[in-house]
Amino acid sequence: MSSDSKWIWSQHRAQLLRLVLHWGHRCLAGSLPNRCLLCHQSLNSTEAGFCHVCLQTGLYHSPICLGCGKSIQLELEYCGECQKHQPRKVIAPCSYHQGFGPWIAAIKYQGQLAALPILCQALVARIGQLEQQGLITLPQVIVPVPLHSNRLRQRGFNQAWLIAHELSQRLQLPLVDQGLTRRQDTRPQAGLNGVQRRRNLQDAFELNADFAYQRIALVDDVVTTGTTVAEIAQLFEARYVHVQIWCLARAEAPGLLEITDL
Repeated sequence: MSSDSKWIWSQHRAQLLRLVLHWGHRCLAGSLPNRCLLCHQSLNSTEAGFCHVCLQTGLYHSPICLGCGKSIQLELEYCGECQKHQPRKVIAPCSYHQGFGPWIAAIKYQGQLAALPILCQALVARIGQLEQQGLITLPQVIVPVPLHSNRLRQRGFNQAWLIAHELSQRLQLPLVDQGLTRRQDTRPQAGLNGVQRRRNLQDAFELNADFAYQRIALVDDVVTTGTTVAEIAQLFEARYVHVQIWCLARAEAPGLLEITDL
């Protein structure tokens, strides 16, 4: 078997293992008492992860700038400041700091996937709302932020891939996990400042020359400073590929949600 064939087989095997883990967690969750992860009240048969009250409490309740995440008074693409340079659009259903942050972190660091389906459902609803309002256009494909093979072996799954797979099923959009690779096993971004994050990810990703799409949604679990998605987006944009960012939550700067802007 050639080295290329071995690499392709290893990627397919890793993908299969991620799917088995994903559905294994779902089956296990289905056998346990159905309680809200936040308030621990019993859930009815149509609820999962969070009860309706806790879910609605944690979601955005006012228009959000798709650039910086600031609260604005009207449902527009950008706040006044972001209209000047129109940054990449980040689509998320909630703030990382409004209650769901610990459960999103638990997906990545503890393999606890109970919150993943309901938050993906909330993200799908947010995407549909923005599309209906003409503020975004659906992409051709969904692309998860890749993990380095070493990190994938250690963790056993890529949370961005699991989220992208869920979104792909719900939105009937193709998931493309070939072509974009992480060629450097960088240290974790958590705890690094902005400059350190950029240096840490410099030249960390590679995009194959034959990538064939013009509009993509780049998927990650959470966007904080945006360094990771920016590093990847630049590779696509250098080839005139339009990129929007989809995530379960964004960790905006403190106090930003209390600021309103026309």
